[in-house]
Amino acid sequence: MTGRNLRLRRLRRTTRTLSARKRGAQPKVVALGGGMGLSASLAALRRITGDLTAVVTVADDGGSSGRLREELGVLPPGDLRKALAALCGDDEWGQTWARVIQHRFQSHGELHEHAVGNLLIVALWEQFGDHVQALDLVGKLLGAHGRVLPMSAVPLELEALVRGHDPARPDEVETVRGQATVALTPGEVQSVHLVPHDPPAVPEAVEAVLDADWVVLGPGSWFSSVIPHLLVPELLDALVETKARRVLSLNLVPQPGETEGFSPQRHLEVLGRHAPKLALDVVLADEAAVPDRESLVDAAERLGAAVELAPVASYGGPSQGEASGGGLPKHDPELLAAAYDRIFRMHGRIGPWR
Repeated sequence: MTGRNLRLRRLRRTTRTLSARKRGAQPKVVALGGGMGLSASLAALRRITGDLTAVVTVADDGGSSGRLREELGVLPPGDLRKALAALCGDDEWGQTWARVIQHRFQSHGELHEHAVGNLLIVALWEQFGDHVQALDLVGKLLGAHGRVLPMSAVPLELEALVRGHDPARPDEVETVRGQATVALTPGEVQSVHLVPHDPPAVPEAVEAVLDADWVVLGPGSWFSSVIPHLLVPELLDALVETKARRVLSLNLVPQPGETEGFSPQRHLEVLGRHAPKLALDVVLADEAAVPDRESLVDAAERLGAAVELAPVASYGGPSQGEASGGGLPKHDPELLAAAYDRIFRMHGRIGPWR
C-alpha cells in the first residue's frame, strides 16, 4: 500500500467516526473551485446549509496574489479571499467586512492594486505559520458562514499544452506556463497539469471531502480553477472514494481564451479526460445555456450523472471569470441556491438532515 493510500485510509476512518458523532440537521457540503465561479457557488450554498467548506485552488500567479507570491513565497491569497468574502452574511457586519477585504488600494506606489484581504491573510500566515489556522481566524473575524481551505499547502504552477498559443503558428502545440497566461491564451487548451506534479493536499481538505454529504465542483474557469483540484492526487483519491454525492455546476458561457467555443458537453469531456476514474451524480446547467440537451445528457451519462436544467442566471453584470460584463449572464445566488436545494432533496440518498 502506498503512503498516500495509507493516509487516505486513516483519514477515512477518522471522518466516518466523526460523522457518526457529529451528524447534524443540515447537509455537509464541500465546494471546490476558485475565483468568481466558486464565489457564486458559495454565495448560493451558504443560503441552504450552515455546514459548508470551500476548497480553493492555489495556482494563481497574477495581480496582487502573484506579486505577494513572488515577493514572499506564500500561497496566492486572492481566491481564498474571494471565497471568504462570498461566505460573509447579508447583515451589516458581513457586508462591511466583505467590502473591506475586497477593497484594493489605488496609489502610485507599491500598494497599488493590492487587496486588503490579501495582506491580512498573508500577515496571519506569517504570524501563525499555519495556513488553516490563519484562514479559520479570518473567517471568524468576518463571521463567515463556512470554512475556507487551500487545496494544497504549497504554491502551485499551472502548465498547459496549447494549440495555436502563437496566432502566427495556429497548428503548433506548445507548453504555456502560469494560470494568468493560460486563462487568457488565444489558442486551444489541450490539457493542463500542475508543477510540482504530485503536490500534497491539505489534510483538512481531504477530510472534508471524505466526510461530506455533497461535493460541488464548479462553476469557474475550467482549466485554471476547476480541473486543478483533480490534479492533486490525494484530493482526487478522496473525490473518487467519498460516499458523498457529486454535483458539477457548468458555466453560463464559455470563457474567452480558455474555453472559447466550448459546448456544455465539451466541458464534461475535457474533465473526464483529466480524471477518468471520477464519477459524477448530477450535472447542473442553466437551461438557456444548453442548445443541445441530448448531447449534454449523453456526455453526462458517460460520467455516471443525470442532468438537471434550471434557470440560475441573471443579466447585467460580470459573469464568472470576467472583469466586466455589460449584459453577460452571471449566476444569481437565490436562483442557484434553489437549484442546489432541489438537487440535494431529490437526488440519491435522503440525508439525515431531512
